[in-house]
Amino acid sequence: MNHTVHFASDNYASVHPEVMAAMAAANEGHDVAYGADAATAAFDAAVTTTFGDHALGFPVFNGTGANIVSLMALSPRWGGIVASEHAHINVDENGAPERVGGLKILPLPSTDGRLAPDQLARYAGDLGDAHRAQPLVLSVTQSTELGTVYSVEQMADLTYAAHELGMRVHMDGARIANAAAALGVSLKDATAGADVLSFGGTKNGAMLGEAVVILAEDLRGSLGHDLPYLRKSTMQLGSKMRYVSAQLGALLASVDAAGDPLWLRNARHANAMAARLRATLAPLAEAGALRFTQATESNAVFVELPRAAADTVRADFRFYDWQPGVAPDSVECRWMCAWDTREEDVDGFAAAVARALETAGAR
Repeated sequence: MNHTVHFASDNYASVHPEVMAAMAAANEGHDVAYGADAATAAFDAAVTTTFGDHALGFPVFNGTGANIVSLMALSPRWGGIVASEHAHINVDENGAPERVGGLKILPLPSTDGRLAPDQLARYAGDLGDAHRAQPLVLSVTQSTELGTVYSVEQMADLTYAAHELGMRVHMDGARIANAAAALGVSLKDATAGADVLSFGGTKNGAMLGEAVVILAEDLRGSLGHDLPYLRKSTMQLGSKMRYVSAQLGALLASVDAAGDPLWLRNARHANAMAARLRATLAPLAEAGALRFTQATESNAVFVELPRAAADTVRADFRFYDWQPGVAPDSVECRWMCAWDTREEDVDGFAAAVARALETAGAR
């Protein structure tokens, strides 16, 4: 068996045993298809317990699907989606909002992945102009694509500003568990006023599957009615939904002896491993051998280092280049930790980085 642990993405991680056990339990005999099953009923109950009695959850296949279904539900075809320039919907979904949803992304600069309330004015003047895509939805990512986290206060201020401008708020929560764990708050508090959430499972120990969660009480009736049709028409309705629901239900409702849910345990560990990686490499940064380019607030570490050193490390560990570095012949890299990253994995990776930097410096 291959035990190599990579630092490219938390998508590389294995499935958590408690999630596997939940899927095995759901695999007993026949159950009703398309969501009228026991596992989905249990997931529904977990959603209301986690997010409030008015919340509704709709399991889907993947994160892009969750985002597109959410955005299509919140916006008419002439709508625009205001988002960070780094947003997954803007960079890494191959134009799916435009191609599938008919929606235009309206990007805003964000050097650390976070948006500020006063930035929303950039597009507010387009409201009522038939020549412009209407800025009707703000999509915000928690934690961000750059590994940073909005505080509860920052998120509340941002959602308030968007609502004051007549926008609805969608949260891409592919890593909301990591954000909530970092902030020491509940998943509900980490959403801080968002109307619809794309709840992530895959990066937090699941095999596959995410969910669209309606958070706004005033949308429960309208979107609760529309989403089943929208989910089907966008090819995100699973016939054997019990296997997706069982995973998400386990993340929300499977607790340990201390009462901590699985989502929190997984995210807290991944965050701790990223903090360990940064702390281990800190002496190298102090010596000028590498440079941290973002704060390490969740489970991602962003660094700039010589390209030759990065390529040397990549011979044994997979990870992604983010963009060219500021210094000549350097590159900014993203190193991700996951629920199954071990301390010895982090230490071995950091030692490989140190050796590669020493070799690159010798050249």
